[in-house]
Amino acid sequence: QVQLAESGGGLVQAGGSLRLSCQASGSIFSDSGLGWYRQAPGKQREMVATIARGGSTNFADSVRGRFTISRDNAKKMVYLQMNNLKPEDTAVYYCNSRYGGADDWGKGTLVTVSS
Repeated sequence: QVQLAESGGGLVQAGGSLRLSCQASGSIFSDSGLGWYRQAPGKQREMVATIARGGSTNFADSVRGRFTISRDNAKKMVYLQMNNLKPEDTAVYYCNSRYGGADDWGKGTLVTVSS
């Protein structure tokens, strides 16, 4: 099992940037797939970006070209750099770890983008 703690959310104007961080604990971090998901009010949770243990990445169409995801296995950290933010990016962002078919989640961090 992996424990995850997100940070870096906040209020930003449209066009601005934020960097989300997720600190993990647990021995399987480097073998885990990692990702960022988000849930806006009244909507289902959706995938934003994922990064596999080998480093390959995948992005939702809505954020491709604006967001990047990275991981630091030595520090047990995963990051989401968000640029050119839009009001529709407003959501609670969750860090995810996936290993052996099991998912672990953080408690989330709120990102609010004002127009």
